[in-house]
Amino acid sequence: MTKIDQIETMILDIPTIRGHVLSMATMRMQSAVLVRMTFSDGSEGLGEGTTIGGLSYGPESPESIQSAIETYIAPALLGRDADNVNGILQLMDKQVRGNRIAKAAVEIALWDGLGKRLGVPVSQLFGGGVADKMPVAWTLASGHSETDIAEALDMMEARRHNIFKLKIGKRSVREDVAHVARIKDALGDAASIRVDINQAWSLSEARWGLKGLQDVGCELVEQPVQARYLDAMAELTRSYEIAVMADEALNGPEDAFAVATHRAADVFAVKIGQSGGLKRAAEVISVGQAAGISLYAGTMLETGLSTAAALQIFSTVETLQWGTELFGPLLLTEDILADPIIYRDFCVEVPQGPGIGISLDPDKIKFFCRGGGGRLQTVAGA
Repeated sequence: MTKIDQIETMILDIPTIRGHVLSMATMRMQSAVLVRMTFSDGSEGLGEGTTIGGLSYGPESPESIQSAIETYIAPALLGRDADNVNGILQLMDKQVRGNRIAKAAVEIALWDGLGKRLGVPVSQLFGGGVADKMPVAWTLASGHSETDIAEALDMMEARRHNIFKLKIGKRSVREDVAHVARIKDALGDAASIRVDINQAWSLSEARWGLKGLQDVGCELVEQPVQARYLDAMAELTRSYEIAVMADEALNGPEDAFAVATHRAADVFAVKIGQSGGLKRAAEVISVGQAAGISLYAGTMLETGLSTAAALQIFSTVETLQWGTELFGPLLLTEDILADPIIYRDFCVEVPQGPGIGISLDPDKIKFFCRGGGGRLQTVAGA
């Protein structure tokens, strides 16, 4: 039996290439919690837990993720059978309520380690991949129409992206719709335009907003009202042709079932961290498939590590009707992987090799480590 010997964590602080303007915050740096798990046979697994905008987005922060792992999760896992991932997930759920991103970081390391020991990609542990590349969107979030247009045209010229999501909700509805209209007019039918409100609108604002966005050629609106307002989401979903996507409303399969029961979305934005890990994300996907709800692979703006893990699970899905948004590494000034994930021809490619298919660049890890030194902090060990 291969046992868990040691769990280490660290926080990386990596600047973004530009300000990333959300309705609730402007990001200029992304902080990711890295997990390294070592096992009794000498193998290791890597994981990552990442959220957006500190505590302005949700109940977890980089500091809380690290603390949950160090203080509560790691001590309970030492000496456990590393191959029994389901058993460890059940144990984590008993030991710790919520904290889905922290659990996801640990779970990714478990799957990565198991895949490496078996010599297979993590996708194989979920039945096998059916795609080696997927369409990938880019988020335009400078807050300025002309800047966003120039950025989008550059992306299209380079054949990197032709699907664009606009972060709006910080200004008035009228101003936001005009902003989207300017960008859609400039890009024309060569690009798909979607928007993300990040829960910023009231129901009355959303009624006007969805009508306006639909009229200017926007195809999809993500989480226009607060996540708990499922009846409002259901009204918007049935009232307009523009697709309505649930995001913050989805924190695991139970939430997915509630959204599906209310018919409160046309699309699920499935995120591995927000779901609680790869297995729970697969369950959210299954709920969507069973309910006839379309799927989209969402991001928490992770580094290449967690992006690779997400690609492993989403590669097992036959149809992602709305593609993916797994561009996180491209928003960062530096890539922390020894061999970065490949983006080309408007797609992102699934890393090959055992586990999640990546290895870290030790110099980058050392440089971006919070507190300096580049050493993973041992939080539990034999």
